[in-house]
Amino acid sequence: MTATTSVCRSCGFENLKLVLSLGRMPLANALVSLDQLEMAEPTYPLDLAFCPQCSLVQITETVPPELLFREYLYFSSFSDTMLRHAADLTGQIAAYQGLDGHSLVVEIASNDGYLLQYYQQRGIPVLGIEPARNVARVAQAERGIRTLCEFFDPALAQDLRAQGIRADIIHAHNVLAHVADLNGFVQGLGILLHDEGVAVIEVPYLKDLIDHCEFDTIYHEHLCYFSLTALDDLFQRHGLTIYDVERVPIHGGSLRLWVGHRATTRSGDRVRRMLAEEIAWNVKGEACYQEFAQRVESLKASLNHLLRNLKKKGRRMAAYGAAAKGSTLLNYCGIGLETLDFVVDRSTHKQGRHMPGVRLPIYPPQMLQDSRPDYVLLLTWNFAQEILSQQAAYRQAGGQFIIPIPELRIV
Repeated sequence: MTATTSVCRSCGFENLKLVLSLGRMPLANALVSLDQLEMAEPTYPLDLAFCPQCSLVQITETVPPELLFREYLYFSSFSDTMLRHAADLTGQIAAYQGLDGHSLVVEIASNDGYLLQYYQQRGIPVLGIEPARNVARVAQAERGIRTLCEFFDPALAQDLRAQGIRADIIHAHNVLAHVADLNGFVQGLGILLHDEGVAVIEVPYLKDLIDHCEFDTIYHEHLCYFSLTALDDLFQRHGLTIYDVERVPIHGGSLRLWVGHRATTRSGDRVRRMLAEEIAWNVKGEACYQEFAQRVESLKASLNHLLRNLKKKGRRMAAYGAAAKGSTLLNYCGIGLETLDFVVDRSTHKQGRHMPGVRLPIYPPQMLQDSRPDYVLLLTWNFAQEILSQQAAYRQAGGQFIIPIPELRIV
């Protein structure tokens, strides 16, 4: 059973303000297999709201995590960009923190070991915590990453601590947004983190979502959309301090937080500056969110107008990227088999399935060479540079990509 709330997931404020309704949507990562094509898919409301008390932006529907994450089709290692991102970051941290064979690095939502493998290659002990059974198996079998197949919460953190396990470094990348119990998750971080330890947390940044009209990053797995103001309030509540913050380009614009125990750390200049910047753009006011909703509706109209015109001219079209954001965009804009012939994706775990709701078949990228559509709608626009480079032959043969976000353009 799902649950609908009007109460803030972080501070408990009871009067959330509606920002945008995307209608009823299927689960964005629930790709449809051949034997499910004749079956109706469940759909759930997808409404975005914000809390004027702590500034947390959030959806109001909670789908049980067991339904969303026990079997998961997103494998981080299929993205070269993600691997480079992980390799660069782990090298930086290992050197700066002086990690060695006596240290311990834990990653929460460790996926297929894409990040922890780089620590392990340096002889640094690691532990992954990953609730998706199929993904955890890959991490252990293919990369030898010790992985607990569990959801992270205070009870698990306390159990590990009782075993004498405390982390010098905790990574939590793109997982905090997936958590219904934000306070429990952050409490668990404090329990598991060594007194002098550092938690490195990455979350998509709310300001980038708004500025770049990234509405397609809204789906049922992403319960929350964070400003630094909301995060600072959340972590302080549990005796943790965000002592540094960076803006990084991954996933269309993210925040990287450096977090420690309040007793051993204090906020630095970059944190104070960004908090002041957020006050300046009125992070707790309604105006910026209302304007965002208007731009989302305008982008939908512009994209549909472009695709209809191309179709009238007899152009053949496909899409690239069977990602969750693609599911949101296609379903919200009503783009399906009447417009696109198929979707391609590098992940072998997605090929042979169909996009939720719109039921577009998913093929390997080679299908672009074999079928030669005139245009390809790039659903995974956050990896545009990587994908455009990989598809140089298709483009040289005359194929063009439609990039919908942050603004509609053809390349």
